[in-house]
Amino acid sequence: MSRVQLVLRVADLEASVAFYSTWFDTAPAKRRPGYANFAITEPPLKLVILEGQPGEETRMDHPGVEVESTDLVATASRRLAEAGLATDVEDNTTCCYAVQDKVWVTGPGNEPWEVYTVTGDARPALEGKTDLGLSGVGSDGTCCTTNRAETTQTAPAAAAKQSACC
Repeated sequence: MSRVQLVLRVADLEASVAFYSTWFDTAPAKRRPGYANFAITEPPLKLVILEGQPGEETRMDHPGVEVESTDLVATASRRLAEAGLATDVEDNTTCCYAVQDKVWVTGPGNEPWEVYTVTGDARPALEGKTDLGLSGVGSDGTCCTTNRAETTQTAPAAAAKQSACC
């Protein structure tokens, strides 16, 4: 089953977890420092909540589509590239406490979209480390930071990665 993913950046993670637990009548599927995700069955939705800065309004970080397999990510990547969209493929990348295969594209309003599958769980040892070498995990242990290292890709795909992962 594929499902839409929405990633929200929020000022108060605990209040947001409480609200969305009530709203969707379910507990988070995964909790980590500064991070929570909900695997909602009805409607099919992956809701990811990232801790932002105190006092900032909640904002959409990026949308995506979670699929069941690496083959489906590859199929989406081929389809998007054949349609003329700039793609950026990330295989076996660690992001938001999960190992993932994914492809990024950028919408006409410069919004980043990802198609991804989770291939495993990742729990990096954060204490005392300043350079974790993990995509989307900052030196302070936060997830999906806006200062991700740039890789070689087309300009639209690079824009997609500036503020997103998961």
